[in-house]
Amino acid sequence: MVKKTITYTDYNGTERTEDFYFNLTEAEVTELNLSMEGGMQAYIQKIVDAKSQLELVKLFKKIVLMSYGKKSLDGRLFVKNDDITAEFLAHPAYSQIYMELVTDEKKASEFVNGIIPHGKATQNPSMNLVDTASAASALPPIAMG
Repeated sequence: MVKKTITYTDYNGTERTEDFYFNLTEAEVTELNLSMEGGMQAYIQKIVDAKSQLELVKLFKKIVLMSYGKKSLDGRLFVKNDDITAEFLAHPAYSQIYMELVTDEKKASEFVNGIIPHGKATQNPSMNLVDTASAASALPPIAMG
């Protein structure tokens, strides 16, 4: 699980600091891998071969939104649903987190390593989401501005 503490300015101009949580279960990572033609690694290689920044950022967005949720106070639950995802997309912190990940390969790699189930990446090849973060370095930098 990844906890990101983000300071942002809300839409009323008030500076706030909040914690945001991201996690993928083994089942979610397996489903993500199986949903892509040839699996995650083949899909990422296709993105790199095509030099498609658009497809890479779409994949990052999918992973960020798929992994975002709200942790229960007792730590027993990590709730994800369409309402929680829509709320996060409308939140000023979403843009900060997303831009950090698509413009900083090191932070993207740390994020991806943090959201996959602990110790599972080496046991199950479908858990190798780290290729997603590494793909960013194979493409031209994203133009800002």
